[in-house]
Amino acid sequence: MRLKTLLSLLFLCAIGHAQENVVQSVYFQFDKFALDANQGKAVVDFIKKADSTRIESIEIFGYTDDRGKDAYNTKLSTQRAAEVQKRIVAAGIKSKVIVTIEGKGKITIEDDLEPEKIPEKRSKNRRVDVVLNLRPLPKIVLPGMYTAIPKNPVIGDHIYLENLLFERGSSKLTFKAKTQLDQLAKILQKQKNLNFEIQGHVCCVPPYQNEAIDLATKKRKLSTNRAEAVYKYLAVKKIAKERMTFKGYGNKVPLGKDFEYDRRVELVITKI
Repeated sequence: MRLKTLLSLLFLCAIGHAQENVVQSVYFQFDKFALDANQGKAVVDFIKKADSTRIESIEIFGYTDDRGKDAYNTKLSTQRAAEVQKRIVAAGIKSKVIVTIEGKGKITIEDDLEPEKIPEKRSKNRRVDVVLNLRPLPKIVLPGMYTAIPKNPVIGDHIYLENLLFERGSSKLTFKAKTQLDQLAKILQKQKNLNFEIQGHVCCVPPYQNEAIDLATKKRKLSTNRAEAVYKYLAVKKIAKERMTFKGYGNKVPLGKDFEYDRRVELVITKI
């Protein structure tokens, strides 16, 4: 019953925060970077409708599809990002709040993607993402969520480690994350009865996508890769693999704090 209640609360929390726009995407025709009036209005409205007291900064990232040479795609994606930036500033939004304008070049197509889906996928990759970085909401504390393994754990308890966070687009463990995992591994070695799922999460993904791209692999498996990185690290620390599973949850379970806290991995107890 406690697990069901916790999952219900997490689901309701995710719904509430999923309705808050974090990323607005602007799409482009093949080999084009000009914005039409409707596109410009949509991105300006997106920013103006956000809570201005919470907007800390704006980042603008341009992309192309996978066709063409890298140098050309980098230039084109930068032109797209710059065009969006011009439209935002022209609408009266202060340029100093825009901290990043970057062309990231092409987005590769997954090797296993069905051929008939490639044109649609490419159309989604020819875009600019406008990312609003908002100041955090008041901290939400859910029952069954802890920052360390509790004395009397039950199935469904979430272990959220405050330093188990990742850089944008990365599944590489930081020094702080490894240090905290070292401490966790010592506890898990003593509590050999605990089994758990390692859950990976991401932030700042457009509404039509639940998952983000891992910049190291160019695959849209970032939350899974983050969870797997923790799984492998704990295995090296001699935590038995049969005690652990890992899974990526994309952007489905935001914490309601600053976006960096959604670039996280947490543990959920599955067996005692």
